[in-house]
Amino acid sequence: MHIFIKQPSFSKCPKCGKPVLSHTVCFNCGLYKGVQVIDVLKKLTKKERKAKEKEIAVKDQASVYRSEGGKEGGAEKKPLNWEELSKK
Repeated sequence: MHIFIKQPSFSKCPKCGKPVLSHTVCFNCGLYKGVQVIDVLKKLTKKERKAKEKEIAVKDQASVYRSEGGKEGGAEKKPLNWEELSKK
């Protein structure tokens, strides 16, 4: 048969890592092409908002940790900046 339905291709959201359709806004964090488009915390209750902020902070910290090579043993974890990246 020449008529069939294809499965949609998903990509990972760079901020939260959830699967997202290409060229669409991530409904989990509200990011599109690196820009915050939707304020997803606006509609949540105070308790839900606090849990969501904590989840986002953990994801951000994990991405910084992975980008530094997973240094352990009391090493200071600092975010990357352009000056350090341009030295390499």
